[in-house]
Amino acid sequence: MPAYHSTLNEEPDMRQVGNMAILPIRTRIRGPAPIADPSQTEIIDETLDLFRANSLFRNFEIKGPADRTLIVLILFISDCLAKIGSARTPPSQLEASKTLSTLSVDSFPIPGDANFPLNSHYAPPASRADADYLRQYLTQVRQELAARLVEKLYADGTGKPSKWWMSFQKRRFMNRSIGS
Repeated sequence: MPAYHSTLNEEPDMRQVGNMAILPIRTRIRGPAPIADPSQTEIIDETLDLFRANSLFRNFEIKGPADRTLIVLILFISDCLAKIGSARTPPSQLEASKTLSTLSVDSFPIPGDANFPLNSHYAPPASRADADYLRQYLTQVRQELAARLVEKLYADGTGKPSKWWMSFQKRRFMNRSIGS
């Protein structure tokens, strides 16, 4: 059974940095990301929808630049779940929100950095300005993704993270991790 790919691979006129897509998002967080049309699907919703299914796969055939963005975001969700799961007691929604917002702005590798785990599948940014733009874009997307992930994790109202999401905390998509 093949992995699920991004439906945004066929988007016309999408900007790319390296060979990674810069896709529009719906967000309240300031940054360089283009603003998405509220009626359209966007990469963060798609990542949250496809995370659990795709995290079961060890292999992933990249079919376009949006798939590369999807992979980076799925790896970030894995790191978020591992961070929440590493706490001695299950964190409250507020504690999880603080932890993940800190994780989202922490230093992280981008394609072209020596410690980026998938450098063989990603082209480095063409210039220093492109690298800075990509880092700012990914920081903004990670912040929005962390906020939406907390909403999903605590959607049941019990004050504890969903066991259906936390069961994926030890799974590694493609056996990789962006975190240290």
